[in-house]
Amino acid sequence: MIRPGTDLKVYLCREPVDMCKQIDGLALLVQEAMVLNPFDQALFVFGNRQRDKVKLLFWERNGFVVWYKRLERERFKWPTHLKGEGETVTLTGQELNWLLDGVDLKAMKPHKTLNFQRVG
Repeated sequence: MIRPGTDLKVYLCREPVDMCKQIDGLALLVQEAMVLNPFDQALFVFGNRQRDKVKLLFWERNGFVVWYKRLERERFKWPTHLKGEGETVTLTGQELNWLLDGVDLKAMKPHKTLNFQRVG
């Protein structure tokens, strides 16, 4: 799987976000709710209310990139205990990868691995 580098700054939005939002809507949230610059060399992470979907937004030289993940079972363990100001939590690149892998950053316990097989 393609993942962003762990050397980027990572900012996680604490509040749930409508996953219908596209690049412009997410960039506006970065500016207004998170009070950050969406053009910074940083990764901005958003989750939905059910915590089964996540979108990442980042600026790459000449355009925005959106990365999207939907879980089939389980939920992302949204870190509310980590340091942050207002609407934003700061993560390391490694913590982001753990979050995307389903690890509860507070308990350091991952999701179960799912193995689906094609039927028919």
